[in-house]
Amino acid sequence: MNTFHETQVNRIDGVPVGLDSYAGQVALVVNVASQCGLTPQYEGLVRLHQRFRERGFTVLAFPANEFGAQEPGTSEDIQLFCSTRFGVDFPLFEKIVVKGPEQHPLYRHLTKEQPQADNGGDDTLRERLENAGLGGGEPHEILWNFEKFLVDREGRIVSRFAPNVTPEDERVITAIEALL
Repeated sequence: MNTFHETQVNRIDGVPVGLDSYAGQVALVVNVASQCGLTPQYEGLVRLHQRFRERGFTVLAFPANEFGAQEPGTSEDIQLFCSTRFGVDFPLFEKIVVKGPEQHPLYRHLTKEQPQADNGGDDTLRERLENAGLGGGEPHEILWNFEKFLVDREGRIVSRFAPNVTPEDERVITAIEALL
């Protein structure tokens, strides 16, 4: 894979789609999970999507099950959960691997282009994971569910936010507004 927009993925309904269909939009790419302590971030993602979508912004959500098996469901389970519990109206994709030897090419590209996440100066999540024996891994690896990558209209990965930085954090809002 050469660029973000050259990536092929499957929507949650199994239909293949190229991320080039989002060319010209600003996107926030997020690895999500339904049974995580951070799952309430879906609410902020929905508000963010609704706030900026008319200006060419979208959230792209990729369910992943690498962290505590917190996304065990099928695509149908995930879609039902997201729509009924949080009213998700942004694109959801099929579950992919975001960390480790089977890492999806999209996440290899994202972590290569933005190897360090902005944690807002708060490393307590990494410390809690390490203390619980869940290990944070290498700094370039996805730390946990709800890590966020901001992609500009041309497909450049311009920012990365750690899971503890919420979707409506001022750093995220400012970065999005700078691209719109």
